[in-house]
Amino acid sequence: MYASALFFQVLLATAAFAVPTSRERLAQRVARRSVGAHLSHPKVPSTSAVSEISATSNVTNAEFSTNWSGAVINAAANTFKSVTGTFTIPTPKEPSGGSGTHSASAWVGIDGDTCGTAILQTGIDFTVSGTRTSFDAWYEWFPDFAHDFTGITLSPGNSITVSVTATSRTGGTATIVNHSTGQTVSHTFSGQPALCEQDAEWIVEDFEEGSSLVPLANWGTVTFTGAAANGASPSGATIINMEQNGRVLTDASTSGSTVTVKYTGS
Repeated sequence: MYASALFFQVLLATAAFAVPTSRERLAQRVARRSVGAHLSHPKVPSTSAVSEISATSNVTNAEFSTNWSGAVINAAANTFKSVTGTFTIPTPKEPSGGSGTHSASAWVGIDGDTCGTAILQTGIDFTVSGTRTSFDAWYEWFPDFAHDFTGITLSPGNSITVSVTATSRTGGTATIVNHSTGQTVSHTFSGQPALCEQDAEWIVEDFEEGSSLVPLANWGTVTFTGAAANGASPSGATIINMEQNGRVLTDASTSGSTVTVKYTGS
């Protein structure tokens, strides 16, 4: 009996040691950010020959990018003032044969496709390292790097609405609502580099840290519902699929007010 009780206590102690506290998780996140700040980039077109094209029309008719996948609407300058979408936070996994830390980011934004000088955006990072996952909510006005929101908790399965509004070409707001917890965070910008307001986006991105793209996580599927730019659906948007080293890694599509971005890399 004593031996059994002692063994159980050892198991509890081992489990407690293995699971980081909230303070430790914060320290890990800050350390990861400090190594190389998260930076979303304008869309980078893929220039390599695509060697593995899916037979689906969504892929063959898509544009290709090394860092973006999703849907983009392009219009005249000074057109887009607001973009929004709702998605469920996925459980990221390491890609087949992968090890170490892998990440991806889901966001909505204004500009960055045909206008590469500024982007107003907000979204969620999801990261997997072994059996551990972590999530960050952030806002960004490119060319500045992303800044983490505080006061919001994130878990797989949470329903999240991400929205950006340009109140002028140099100012606006980024807002994230966690419907599962009832939390809302928002940031107001002013005096920023001027937007073109000619692109509206719903994107899953391989973002940059330390001047290079992060190893890409398998996010399964991110589905933006209620997707709207200036209140209108993204129907007819340009589809973008991610292609790296001659491999197509995603299958993106739109239907009505829904944008679906599926990881197909492995």
